[in-house]
Amino acid sequence: MEKRPFDIGLALERIREAVRPWPKAALFQLAEEGYRSTFEQLLACIISIRTYDEVTLPVSRKLFERARTPEEVARLKYEEVDALISPSTFHERKASQMLAIAQQVAEEFGGLLPGDRAVLLSFAGVGPKCANLVLGIACGTPFISVDVHVHRVSARWGYISAATPEKALLALEATLPQQHWIEINELLVPFGKHVCTGKLPHCSTCPVHDMCQQVGVTAHR
Repeated sequence: MEKRPFDIGLALERIREAVRPWPKAALFQLAEEGYRSTFEQLLACIISIRTYDEVTLPVSRKLFERARTPEEVARLKYEEVDALISPSTFHERKASQMLAIAQQVAEEFGGLLPGDRAVLLSFAGVGPKCANLVLGIACGTPFISVDVHVHRVSARWGYISAATPEKALLALEATLPQQHWIEINELLVPFGKHVCTGKLPHCSTCPVHDMCQQVGVTAHR
């Protein structure tokens, strides 16, 4: 079929409706539950690295039931933090990183983590994807967080062409209207999990099939 020109505003409007039945991406769900400080979002993002949302959510909640502020976390022993987040991948390393961040924020920033990208990136274990996501959710600062779903879906549409998530970030910053920078992750994570999947995407029921160029799709449902 002949495709209509890609309209990102219309595409995201349709996807917003399509993903309503599906669980929200983990950090957006935690923010909805009240865990929306920069510090809480940062710890949850660290927990989420290489870890499924289905694990990230209960692990983050369990940690925050025990401690939510930098001072409270800094008072915990390493063994307790490690036990609290043990279902997440690389939990031993993450426990050390989180304690170090908590202590630094308590001592250098008076317990209030600033919404400053340079500060977040200065912490061990925090990269651009995590920093951008935290600043978008906790501070409402327009940054794009590119994970595997955002990269795959936007490239599959033909909206951008990028070989890596890092290049996808630059391409999206140059192309995507800033009003969509935060919600692109919020929408494309559940969309990429349940509709535009890595293998055999559900093209027959996709709400943007009439615009999608289906780049790289050789088989679909």
